Amino acid sequence: MHVLLFDPGSDQEGIHSLELGGRTVVLLFEDPDDAERYAGLLEAQDFPVPCVEALDREELEKFCAEAGYEARFVPAGFLPSTDEDRLLIAPPERNMDVTSWKEEQEAAQRLAAAGDEGSGGEASGGEASGGDPELEAFRRRLEGLL
Repeated sequence: MHVLLFDPGSDQEGIHSLELGGRTVVLLFEDPDDAERYAGLLEAQDFPVPCVEALDREELEKFCAEAGYEARFVPAGFLPSTDEDRLLIAPPERNMDVTSWKEEQEAAQRLAAAGDEGSGGEASGGEASGGDPELEAFRRRLEGLL
């Protein structure tokens, strides 16, 4: 599957998502060309340019489920039948303000750091919840950006 990531591999890494009917939806593109086209449409709206990354579908779905997000599969050649479906192939005309996104991310990072200090560090890590520590770290990075 292909997803749109912002600043991949950095502390600022984030995943593109949509708010649809009160749900946070992460798009999983089957075709990398569809993901590239969507990224280009975001860029045309003066949105930060995301990178198209190929990731394991099962890991992405697990991340989304644990974070309370909906993973929405966009098959190759997808044709929308509703207004909501159209958002799977073209971003909405109005996007979250980038400045606010960065400020929210920094605030979330400060809260996470304060929580880690207050809990003695490891107690809030992925191993405490019984999950894969690498997956847990990936989840925390992406949650901070969403």
